Amino acid sequence: MRRLLLAVALATGIAATAASSPALAAQARTAQDDPAAPAVSTADVSAAGDAQAEAARGRTGGHDRYKRVGYFIQWGIYGRNFQVKDLETSGAAAKLTHVNYAFGFVGAEGTCYSADPWADWQRGVPAEQSVDGVADGDDQALKGNLNQLRKLKAKHPNLKVLISLGGWSGSKYFSDAVLTPQSRAKLAASCVDLWLKGNLPDLPQGAAAGVFDGIDLDWEWPGSAGNDGNVIRPEDKQNFTLFLAELRRQMTAANRDSELTAFLPAATAKIDAGFEVAPVFRLLDFATVQGYDLHGSWELRTGHNGNLLTDRKDPNAVRYSVDQTVRDYVSRGAPKNKIVVGVPAYGQGWTGVRSTGNGLYAPATGPAHGTFGDGTEDYKILAAKPGKRYRDLLTGTLWLYDGNEFWSYDDPAVLLEKAAYIRLKGLGGSMMWSLDQDDAKASLTSALYSVLR
Repeated sequence: MRRLLLAVALATGIAATAASSPALAAQARTAQDDPAAPAVSTADVSAAGDAQAEAARGRTGGHDRYKRVGYFIQWGIYGRNFQVKDLETSGAAAKLTHVNYAFGFVGAEGTCYSADPWADWQRGVPAEQSVDGVADGDDQALKGNLNQLRKLKAKHPNLKVLISLGGWSGSKYFSDAVLTPQSRAKLAASCVDLWLKGNLPDLPQGAAAGVFDGIDLDWEWPGSAGNDGNVIRPEDKQNFTLFLAELRRQMTAANRDSELTAFLPAATAKIDAGFEVAPVFRLLDFATVQGYDLHGSWELRTGHNGNLLTDRKDPNAVRYSVDQTVRDYVSRGAPKNKIVVGVPAYGQGWTGVRSTGNGLYAPATGPAHGTFGDGTEDYKILAAKPGKRYRDLLTGTLWLYDGNEFWSYDDPAVLLEKAAYIRLKGLGGSMMWSLDQDDAKASLTSALYSVLR
């Protein structure tokens, strides 16, 4: 623990200067307990997992030791006006190993489909919004975000782009779709055909082939509650594993270099209800684990959105932290080097907070107003928000309290702490939700990149 706190202190101390002083960032990169990530035991790997693990060793993220994953949200091109081009102009694309494109949905008929074909491939992108400055032509087959992702990959040949399936709004029918061997095969075939082979409706065969390098499963959640109306079954836990095996089989048949990942929850109740951890990790290239929304404005008491370490002063019955989540997965059989830690590019906020101190764990009347929804706000907006800021090195947290509003969020200094932790623990890397919430200089992405490479 002392070694960890020393590295965290170092990371915090270099936060303001890492971008201008690569040598200081390098100090954080070399503060490690165990630089050798643990290998998966071949004796413990199933035949499918064995083949997958062997293939994975040489295919992810060029020569990068760590994964640096960022989510690009499909709908961000509208009200947020965040285009694929912004990944290039901000410098984020050059600092990522993976972009997860969110989201593709699973329908009631048990197949994959686009949640927004207009955004995905129908919208003509004008020159000023195009990655290469060239507008989509009227007679061009593939347009929209997918064509822009193709252009982004041309500029960054080592960048992988995965289609993320599900999400909070798109997981309703997962349980039905993976219920039987026949339905699992059907769903896997439709996902591979649509997203990997690029056979989009009403376009020439293979029009989007090569845009996506793999599939990220974001089923929220197998075996436990997610969005209202989701279909849930106790057998989801086993069926999730069986679907992964079928999807892996079909993906490998289509392209042996394709990658399979999944987003997994922080709460142990959800882990145990929905995931056979060791078998699941054997089938995945890596998994991103929830490191945010540990507390939020759905509660009437303030707390940390994504604290790195457990706070001994936390009055909640369950004391969440990123570190505890990592421990929970490792104790259930997850190899450390396949655990990619999720970090937020947004904050959780409360209003009506009355406190004689710093506002932490104080009662609140409800969610604070946010630009795109109450209770949450982008980092780029919170960074300029007035109020007193508090930082706790022992928990890896930052919060803002102005006497009424309380916001828990991560800034570059906090992410340097988390990056140092990831290195110290021999974990697989970082994942950010979501890239549009970072600032125009990709400050959060840059902080992670300065350490995790």
